[in-house]
Amino acid sequence: MAEEALEVKAAPDEQAQKPSSKTAEGVPIMHVRVASPFKTFFDENAQSISGVNGTGAFDILPHHHNFISLLSPCELSIVTDKGTSRIKISGGIMHVKADQVVVFLNV
Repeated sequence: MAEEALEVKAAPDEQAQKPSSKTAEGVPIMHVRVASPFKTFFDENAQSISGVNGTGAFDILPHHHNFISLLSPCELSIVTDKGTSRIKISGGIMHVKADQVVVFLNV
């Protein structure tokens, strides 16, 4: 009797829950966009973003859980393979989902 190879595939829900494995030279990355209604301040891949909300300073790294927060006036710090970008803000909203970070300013 010939043996048949069985291919086991993950269910669609299981595939959707796995974190992405985007990397730049082996370092995990996520996409960060910082924008106001009429201007985009940052729209690139990054290794981390730091900000301040009502409970204090925090960092977002790749594979972070879904997250939404009101931002306090602060200086956002975004680390990329090219260096660190700093954006002074008077407040905003940050949304994190599936290695996509969007910061809405002046809303």
